[in-house]
Amino acid sequence: MTEYRNFVGGRFLDGASLFDDVNPVDGTVVARVHEADASVVDRAVRAARTALDGPWGRMTVADRCRLMRAVADEIDRRADDLLAAEVADTGKPEAGARELDIARAAANFRSFADVVAAEGVESFLLDYGQGRQALNYAVRKPLGVVAAIAPWNLPLLLLTWKLAPALASGNTVVVKPSEETPGSATVLAEIMTAAGVPDGVFNLVHGFGAGSAGELLTTHPGIDGVTFTGSSATGAGIMKAVAPRVRPVSFELGGKNAALVFADADLDATVEGLTRSVFANTGQVCLCTERVYIERSVFDEVSERLAASARSLRLGRPCDPATTTGPVISAVHQRKVLDYFDLAERAGATVLTGGQAAKVDSDLAGGFWVEPTLWTGLTNADRVVREEIFGPAAALIPFDTEEEAVRLANDTDYGLAASVWTTDLSRGHRVAQRMAVGIAWVNTWFLRELRSPFGGRGLSGIGREGGRHSLDFYTEPTNVCVAI
Repeated sequence: MTEYRNFVGGRFLDGASLFDDVNPVDGTVVARVHEADASVVDRAVRAARTALDGPWGRMTVADRCRLMRAVADEIDRRADDLLAAEVADTGKPEAGARELDIARAAANFRSFADVVAAEGVESFLLDYGQGRQALNYAVRKPLGVVAAIAPWNLPLLLLTWKLAPALASGNTVVVKPSEETPGSATVLAEIMTAAGVPDGVFNLVHGFGAGSAGELLTTHPGIDGVTFTGSSATGAGIMKAVAPRVRPVSFELGGKNAALVFADADLDATVEGLTRSVFANTGQVCLCTERVYIERSVFDEVSERLAASARSLRLGRPCDPATTTGPVISAVHQRKVLDYFDLAERAGATVLTGGQAAKVDSDLAGGFWVEPTLWTGLTNADRVVREEIFGPAAALIPFDTEEEAVRLANDTDYGLAASVWTTDLSRGHRVAQRMAVGIAWVNTWFLRELRSPFGGRGLSGIGREGGRHSLDFYTEPTNVCVAI
C-alpha cells in the first residue's frame, strides 16, 4: 500500500496518524496518508522560515527563475507519475488530465519565471521646492512564509498556480493539499528536490481542515499570508482565523456562473462550448456553468441539443479512451449533489436528462457516480439556481431581452465567471463588460492567458492572481525615497 508522508525541510516525515486516500472511481483505498499534527506543522513553518532567512532569501531573481524552469522541466520528466497520482485521487479521464492538469503545472512555473524576470522597478522623480528633487523607487520583497491550501478538483494545476508565483517571488511555502487528493503534491515534493530547490523552501503537510493541519497552519503565528482555493464557507473561516494577526489572504472561492445565449449565436459552437462549461471535470470546476440563460426564440432548440449532447457523454474508467466523464470526488459530495437533484424536483423542475445517481458497470459500483443533468422550469428564486452545486448540472432559463439577460446573470451572491454566446461583436463586448464577474468569455470558455488578472468578487473571492497581479499578493513593496 502506497503511503503519502509529510515533507519538511527536505525530508519526508511520518504523521501522528493515518487516513485513507480513496479512489472515487470504485471506492477502493489507493494509499494511506500521514496526517500532520501540531508538531509537524510547526516544524514545517520553522523550516520555511529558516530557508527564507538563509541562502534562498539572498538568491538573485535570475537564479530563482532558473530554478523555476528546472522545476517545470522535472514536471515534464515525471509527467507519468504525476498523472497516475492525479487520476487515482480524482478519477478524471487520463487524456484530459495529461493535456490540462499536467501541462498547465509546468506552464505555470515557466510563465511566472518569465513574469518575475521581466518585472521592473516603479520610480518617480519628485520636485519638492527650491530646485530640490527626490527619487522614489519601490522595491518588491517577498511576503514571507506563505500557507498554500489547494482544492481537490484540479489539485496539481491549482497548487502550482499558487506555488509558481510564490516561489519565483522569493517566498517559502507550506502546502496543504486537500485530504481527498494528496498524491500529486507528494510527487511534487520529490520534484522540488530533484530540481535543486533548497531544503525548507517547499514544505508539505497532509490533513483535514478544522481541528487538523488546515486550522493548525492558518492559525500558526509564523505564517505571513494565506492563499486558498476552495469553498466560500471555508474561505470565511480562514479569514476569521487570520484576522487577529491581520495577515493578508488571496482567495479563489465558489461560483454560480452564468452563460448567456443570444438568438444570433452560432448554435453548433454554443452547444459544444456549453457541454464543456457545464460538464467538464464532472462539473467540479469553480468556473463551470450552472445557470444557462437562453433567448426565448432559440430556447427549445438549444435545450434539446444540449440535452442530447449531455446524453452522449460516457462515464467510465480513466484509462478508457472512450471515457469523457469521471465520478464526483467522494461519497459525501455525491450525496450533496444528489440532494440538490431532489431539491430541484421538489421545486417543480423538469428534468431534461439525468437527475440521479448514474448506473455504471458492476466493477465501478463502489464509486461516486452522478448523471449529467439539465433542468428547465426553474427561476432565479429557486435554491438550486442560487447555491453552488459543484456537480454536473445546470438550470436552463429563457429570457426575452438583453437587459433581462444581464439582470438575471448578475442576480447572484457570487461573481467569478460568465460566458456570452453571440455573433454580434458589439453585443459581445457590451454584455461581457456588464457582467459582475472576474472573467467574462465571449464565444469560448476556460481559455486562459496566464498573465491576465484572475479572481472573483462577492462570495467568489478576494484579490487577483495571474501575471504581475500575483506579485501584488506574494510581494510587499518598500518605497525608497532619496533626496538629491
